[in-house]
Formats: sequence, C-alpha cells, structure tokens
Amino acid sequence: KAENLLDQNIHPTIIVSGYRKAVEKALEVLRKIGMPVDIEDRDTLKKVALTSMGSKAVKAAYEHLAEIAIDAVKQIVEERGGKRVADIDNIQIMKKEGKSLFDTELVKGIILDKEVVHPGMPKRVEDAKIALLNCPLEIEKTEFDAEIRIRDPTQVKAFLDQETRMLGEMVEKIKAAGANVVICQKGIDDMAQHFLAKEGILAVRRAKESDMEKLAKATGGRIVNNIDDLTPEDLGEAGLVEERKIGDDKMVFIQECKNPRSVSILIRGGLERMVDEAERALHDALCVVRDVVEKPKIVAGGGAVETELAKRLREYAREIGGREQLAIEAFADALEVVPKTLAENAGLDSLDVMVSLRAEHEKEGGEHIGINVFTGKTIDTYEAGVIEPIRVKEHAIKSAEEAASMIIRIDDVIAASRLKEEEREKAPKPPEVGGEF
Repeated sequence: KAENLLDQNIHPTIIVSGYRKAVEKALEVLRKIGMPVDIEDRDTLKKVALTSMGSKAVKAAYEHLAEIAIDAVKQIVEERGGKRVADIDNIQIMKKEGKSLFDTELVKGIILDKEVVHPGMPKRVEDAKIALLNCPLEIEKTEFDAEIRIRDPTQVKAFLDQETRMLGEMVEKIKAAGANVVICQKGIDDMAQHFLAKEGILAVRRAKESDMEKLAKATGGRIVNNIDDLTPEDLGEAGLVEERKIGDDKMVFIQECKNPRSVSILIRGGLERMVDEAERALHDALCVVRDVVEKPKIVAGGGAVETELAKRLREYAREIGGREQLAIEAFADALEVVPKTLAENAGLDSLDVMVSLRAEHEKEGGEHIGINVFTGKTIDTYEAGVIEPIRVKEHAIKSAEEAASMIIRIDDVIAASRLKEEEREKAPKPPEVGGEF
C-alpha cells in the first residue's frame, strides 16, 4: 500500500511516521474492544483453540486436540514475578504413525524414544523413584595413554576384578539412594547393566539433554553430575515407568507424575502426512491457549476486528490531516486485506463481502461482525465462537508496521544510491592525460 504513496511523491519518512501513528491508534482501539476472559473458563479457551485449527486438515478430531492443548498448557502454567507464564517448550510432542488421530494422548510426564537397556530389567515399575544422572556408568578412560605391564596371569584377573568392583560400587550407591529407575544421559557399561538388572532397577541410557531437563521438571528430581553426590532427596517420582511398543518402536513412558511442570503429547495418525498436519494444528492450538492464559483478553475473529480497526483508523486519519492522513488510510486499507482474503479463499465475491461488512460495522454494536465463510453472509463471530487472542493481533500489527517501515526506508536508500550512480555515469568525463612530449 505504500507503493502508491511513493508514486505520488510522498516522502518515505512521512509514510513511516503515518504508519507509526496508525499502529499506536490500532493498539489503543484493540485494548478497548478486547474482551477480558477468565482462564478457568474452559469453554472460551476451547473456542480459541478450535478457531486456530479451523482451516487445518484435522477437522474430524479437532475437538479432541483442543481438549489436549488446554490440559497441557494449564498443567505447565507458573507464576513468575506476579505474572502467569506458560512456556510451551515444556510440552514435549512425540509423533508416531499408526492408529487414528483420536488415539492422540496427553501424558502427565515424559516419553523417551528409547528402550530399556537390558532384557533382564523390569519393563514396568510402579511408584518409581528416578535417579537422573549426567555421568557415565562406565570406567572412564585416562586422559593420556598409559601402559600397564603384567607379568603374572593372576594380575590380569585382579585388574578385571577391580573394574567389576568399581562398577558394582556405582550400582550399590544408586540402590542405597533408593532409586528403582535410572535415566542416564551418558553410557552404561555392560557389567553395570548386569548389576542393575540383578537389583531389579530399570535403566535407560543416552537420553537427550532436553529430555533430561523436562524429566527434572516433570518428576521433581535433580540431575546429578556425580554418583557420589546422589541422595534420596535428588530422586524424582512417578506413579508408573513402563516400556511400551508404539508402532514398530519401543518407548519408555514416565507418567502419573504428581504435579508435573512438563508434560508430553503423543500424536497418532494413519499417515505420516496426517501426523505432521496434526502436529502443526496442535502447535497452533497450544500457542493461542498460551497467549490467552498469559494475556487473558480476546477479540472476534473472521475479519471482524480488522474491519473495525480499519473503520476507526479512517476516522482518526481525518483528525490528523496532512500527508500523514494518506499513510494512515493506506494502513487501514492494508488491514482489510485479511477479510478480503478470507472471502476469496472461501470462493466468495470479496467486493460484496467488504461492502456488507463495512455497512454492518457502521451500525452501533457492529464491532463483532465478521464473515461466515460457509454461507457468505456476515455474522456475529463472537457469538459464533470464532475468537482469537488479542496478543496475536497486537503482534501481527506491530510486526507488519516494522517490516513495512524497514523496507520503505531501505528502498529509499537503494533508490538514492542508484540515482547517484546514474548521475555519475552521465557526468562528462575529464579529458585523459597523456600524449607525446
């Protein structure tokens, strides 16, 4: 929309200034028309999640996915500095083909894409006490090469026995701390595996660092860097640790944690593409629910809020006057691209839709009127349950203005440098110095 203004010889600085004023006004209007929401109002949270997934290919199961998204976000919310924070990095998403979308489940704990290291270990442990280790259960090699000269065969046995004794002591320390499950970020020696299996301890090795951090939050345990430091207070707790076969792979489920600050979602679906689409849909749902939880205000969707903002900005532009008025009006036109595109994507006549939308918004109380893409008519989208977090709209408007302003300014610099280059080329060249003397 700025290109037309540039063609009319309006300076980029004036356009940028007008855009900035338009953003400030738009955010002010958003704050006024945004409706507060109680984060315990599950029905509203569900409508927000469903709106974000409305255009995805998971329509059949989107109510099921919305419920999972709400439960997952509410589980990880914490208070920081008097504010609610929901970090969706604490929600682990695992994907496995097989079964249907309706078999997607929320696990109050963590899923490890690993299997139990030794066949002799238990595959299921209830009331688990979990040791989280960031150290290898192996005999560490020396930093520099060493040579041991053995002259007597009995010394070889003594040497090997000492290694076995050291590994046995490591396992004894784990048992003494009261652990019946070991999740290790590093390797576990074959002999150590044998001793752990003998003690009935379930062990998993080479867990990812990110999974270890999530496990600490989910189980309430502490990651220990040295086995000598392991105490009963460092152990995490879970109601059940179990190895299950999911599809063709074995996975370890650490679940039924008391109050986990990190949870997992296992996405199922018949096709790889469907699982990927479900992941995208679920990610969108998690993000919008998080936005409402952190900033509990919503606005009507379906192009309603953009049409209302465009109307208010045109009124504001008349108050400002001058050349900046044109920039603010261009900003208002740009906002209307959202309902126009919605109408076009639904196979409707965008001109007819925009005329009727503008007419409805001129009436009193018409700020929630948007498009019903199925009928082509205008409806109260708030009543229809098509709602979005205010934070999404604020971010979209700010980002659009910043990107547009940057491009306009850069374009101006490039155009100016090109002009100078052309002038330099056209300028008469000084006579060449040379000739015979």
